[in-house]
Amino acid sequence: MSCPICGKAQDPKYRPFCSRRCADIDLGRWLTEGYALPAEDPAVSPAEPTPQPPDAPPPSKRH
Repeated sequence: MSCPICGKAQDPKYRPFCSRRCADIDLGRWLTEGYALPAEDPAVSPAEPTPQPPDAPPPSKRH
C-alpha cells in the first residue's frame, strides 16, 4: 500500500504514511479542517436547541 499523501511506499514506523513529514502534513490538514464531509442538513445556529428524538427525556434544568 502507498502513502496517502505522496504515494511512496509505507514505512511501518509511520503507517499508513511513508515518513514523519507526511504524517505531520496529514495531521495539519485535520487540525486546520482541511478534511471535511459534506453536510446534507443545513447548519443549526447556536441559538437554536439541538433537536431531540421523540422518546428522549426532557433536558434537566440547572439552577
